[in-house]
Amino acid sequence: MPTPEFILALRKHVGHDLLWVPGITAVIFDDDGRVLLNRRADTGEWALIAGIPDPGEQPAQAAVREAFEETGVHIEVDRIAAVVAEDPLTYPNGDVVQFLDITMRCRAVGGRARVNDDESLAVEWFPRDALPPMAHRMRERLDLAEKDGPTWFVPPTADG
Repeated sequence: MPTPEFILALRKHVGHDLLWVPGITAVIFDDDGRVLLNRRADTGEWALIAGIPDPGEQPAQAAVREAFEETGVHIEVDRIAAVVAEDPLTYPNGDVVQFLDITMRCRAVGGRARVNDDESLAVEWFPRDALPPMAHRMRERLDLAEKDGPTWFVPPTADG
């Protein structure tokens, strides 16, 4: 996935040190209950649609933008399914990042699923019982988005 310009500018000041970055994951369902996945160009893995909001961009708007940019599908955001601080991640170039991910349950309202930019190798709708292999955290986000109920988060511990 291309690194946003504002992150590249920050990296000029902080080098490879840890950056705390907002992220969004859009779990997109169609009218048949299928979920939209993309095969990421950077890793080759199947994943939910995800990205980084631009500075000042509302998270739901970022989900709408990322979904269309990556897949050609227009969406509406129904609700926030989960908010999770991910573990720090070190990229091959040494950059360290930690995402605060906001996972949103979304529904397709138009467009046609296709590879719409250079961030995806493939874009496809999958029934829940025929998902391709994907990272455990992606399956967890999908599970949370499928459930009705309050937003999921890691509860605070007794020591703060």
